[in-house]
Amino acid sequence: MQGAAGKRPIPFAPELRPPVGRERRRSHLGNYIVIACAAGIILFGLIRRVDVFGAFTEGAREGLNTAFRIMPVLTALTLCVSMLRASGAIEALGQAAAPVIAAVHIPPGTVPLMLIRPVSGSGAIAVLQSIFESFGPDSTTGKAASVMMGSTETTFYTLTVYFGSIGLKKTGCAVPAALTADLTGMIVAALTVNAFM
Repeated sequence: MQGAAGKRPIPFAPELRPPVGRERRRSHLGNYIVIACAAGIILFGLIRRVDVFGAFTEGAREGLNTAFRIMPVLTALTLCVSMLRASGAIEALGQAAAPVIAAVHIPPGTVPLMLIRPVSGSGAIAVLQSIFESFGPDSTTGKAASVMMGSTETTFYTLTVYFGSIGLKKTGCAVPAALTADLTGMIVAALTVNAFM
């Protein structure tokens, strides 16, 4: 089919084409569910004779106070992660740990991810992207890294947010327990991928 200037029209890329049929209904359904949830919360508050707007503004105020209270800690954590990545310390630690990691049958290419994942989610995503570029997403290393990302947590970030929001300075056994869970998740992720590859 020719366009007005005698040129063929450019077809829509699959991700840019407008939704049709079932996709459009699904898109509208999601919007209706969000509106229904918001209306349900407001209606529930009115039935219980709660000042809904006052409760909303009080919650927003507390949320902002919490954000301001933990902002310095998060800024320091982000700065430390950036310095570690820029200095090459993570790569050096990865090379030093490679023999031990290989003995447990963990792909050596996942060591930088194992070191950065407990500290920074965005840093871990950047490391995962570089693993995909170096080894490929369908390689054993790529699959092990993907499972590690899904089965572990940004431990220090999470503990900083939760403990910082309530002003708790002594974490007790929370850090060792969380790091043990992360290490277990990473080892089991690698063993599972090796078993099914």
